[in-house]
Amino acid sequence: MATPKLGYKNADGKRIAGTTTIIGRFKDSGGLIHWAHKQGMDGKTLYEERDKAAECGTLAHEMVEDYLNGKDPMKKLEKIDAEMGLKALNAFQMFRDWKDQTKIEIISEYQEIQMVSERYQYGGTPDAIGKLNGKYILLDWKTSNSVYSDYLMQLAAYKILWEENGNPPIDGGFYLCRFSKDFPDFSVHYFEELELAAEQFLLLRKAYENDKELKKRVK
Repeated sequence: MATPKLGYKNADGKRIAGTTTIIGRFKDSGGLIHWAHKQGMDGKTLYEERDKAAECGTLAHEMVEDYLNGKDPMKKLEKIDAEMGLKALNAFQMFRDWKDQTKIEIISEYQEIQMVSERYQYGGTPDAIGKLNGKYILLDWKTSNSVYSDYLMQLAAYKILWEENGNPPIDGGFYLCRFSKDFPDFSVHYFEELELAAEQFLLLRKAYENDKELKKRVK
């Protein structure tokens, strides 16, 4: 979920960094550079290919959000190219089949709820909280052709936010739901615990603050 337009603010009204901003500050750009190089070698325009690749997965992602929010997901296909629409529809249907098979309950009031950690001074907006077999689970949707360690840190950071704000513990694990950029595919990656990812995120949170202070010294 993207950072709110007005950003996150702590109890004192001070703006604080969001989860993805903190992680993104130290993100390895090697994969992106390789992808951009490949587009150029294939004679393709970088930004046109980037937008085209993202559209199918992003469309399926949006259809899922509409479906979970009680809206008609099919409306997203009304003005979409037929081929791309079919790809997105296939990925969306795979998500629905998976949800029905697992019997996961998405808790509607906890979808995309903005939260702030006063202890660690950062904000975040998990995509969804659910329940399975009586246990709370955390879910996140990604449009990507791969799964990256960044995603695990993000899930772990959301767990910290969720539990610090007085909610029941995430005791049923984490579900990373991935929509492929290039193909009509949907996949799920389950993680029982993410303690190391949480530790790494908090290290980045500290490094993010240190980096801001260091930049002040070289202005």
